[in-house]
Amino acid sequence: MKFDLKSIRFNTWLYFFLFSMAILLALGLLQVTMIKPYFRDQRVSSIEYVASEIADDLLNKDKLLQADIEDTFNMILNNDMCAVIFNDNGRVIYEEDALGATCTFDRFTTIDGESFIPLVEPIKIIESVVDDQVLSTSIISDVSDQEMVLYGRMIEGDLANYYLFINSPVEPIESYIELFTGQYYIIAFVVFIAAIGTSFFLSKRITYPIVKIKNEASKLTNGDYDVDFDIDSYSEINDLANTLAKTGKVMETTDELRQDLIANISHDIKTPLTMIKAYSEMIRDISGDDKTKRDKHLNVIIEEADYLDRLVDDMRDVSKLQAGQQTLNRTNFDMKETIERIIEHYRGGILKDMSISVDTDLVSSVVWADETAISRVISNFLSNAIKYSFADSKIMVRMIDSEDRLRIEVIDDGKGISESELPYIWTRYYKIDKGFSRNINSTGLGLAIAKAILEAHGAKYGVISKVNVGSTFWFELSKDYDGLSKRD
Repeated sequence: MKFDLKSIRFNTWLYFFLFSMAILLALGLLQVTMIKPYFRDQRVSSIEYVASEIADDLLNKDKLLQADIEDTFNMILNNDMCAVIFNDNGRVIYEEDALGATCTFDRFTTIDGESFIPLVEPIKIIESVVDDQVLSTSIISDVSDQEMVLYGRMIEGDLANYYLFINSPVEPIESYIELFTGQYYIIAFVVFIAAIGTSFFLSKRITYPIVKIKNEASKLTNGDYDVDFDIDSYSEINDLANTLAKTGKVMETTDELRQDLIANISHDIKTPLTMIKAYSEMIRDISGDDKTKRDKHLNVIIEEADYLDRLVDDMRDVSKLQAGQQTLNRTNFDMKETIERIIEHYRGGILKDMSISVDTDLVSSVVWADETAISRVISNFLSNAIKYSFADSKIMVRMIDSEDRLRIEVIDDGKGISESELPYIWTRYYKIDKGFSRNINSTGLGLAIAKAILEAHGAKYGVISKVNVGSTFWFELSKDYDGLSKRD
């Protein structure tokens, strides 16, 4: 498989992996940078607690008991500290040492840039906590090179003030850091391996349905509509799969319609051209001097040329209507009068020599529409009904009047249309009869033109049909009047 740096699988894996590494790095940085301040804060809190306990046990009581001294000693010993208490004169009134040589009170100590030995020059260290100040500073032991905390505070007594100082190592920080660092490296290695494997598994699982959809969709570009988008995955991917499946079916149908369109138009253009050429040659070679034959042949040429002219006009009208380039000339007119006029035209022409009859159920109703365009729609519906009716069929034109709309129906009891064909009958140049039979009076664009006109009017339309029972083509128009209507 080709390695693609822009593939969704690789990028999903990369994002998961980088996210895991970012968390791991953040934990490492926090551990290294926060461990010392954390231990120091904990140690200072512990020293403050011990200082408060010492003050309560030794200085805030009316009578000092041996048990209090022992408790203080044990507290200092257990917390690994050394402590000293001075009075106002700098005299040591209590001293306890659990550190030995590392205790800073009998060694040189630097405070505020001045170096001295607290037990030798107690006034200097006392001055750091006068006026209720608290001393809390870090120093480095010159014996162990270990960080230590020097804490001091003044304690007010009934008769005098006392000055308590505590010295304690922060902790064996370096050993803890080395321990944590070693553990962190081990954990980092395990997490690194786990992140690679887990992110690869998750990226493959997440992207598998997308990759499958992509592979199936690529078939559509090659005209292969035998695709399988049946994927049980996340809701969004399922929706995408369903959409693509529907798109595939639409593309397949559209491709079939395109092939039919090309075939039908090619046939309907080729046939009259062939006949025009053939009859022209006949006039040239055979009937040129025979007026009767010549006129007959010329009439065929004229009819075929008229058919081509109507075909071109209808194709142009459909294109203009669908592109919204044809302006509607809306007026108020009585639909009943318009329909009666159209039917009389058919009875005096197309229906004159046919056994098909047209009945009406009409009411007088004024609509706001383009009368010429709507007449064309009704004529197309009637022509379609006549074309697909049986001998002795009856066609009904009915009007249904409501408060604000008028419904017109053209009903026949003819051949009908199968349910599978219904969605496509409004398609430009779609033919229910897949044979290449040609009607010299029909270009096959009637319903496409009707659809474009009705949509330009914002009208509802449709068809109800059943094979060998008949069809009902209908549309509804607004009854808005001039002056009250919503003009375009």
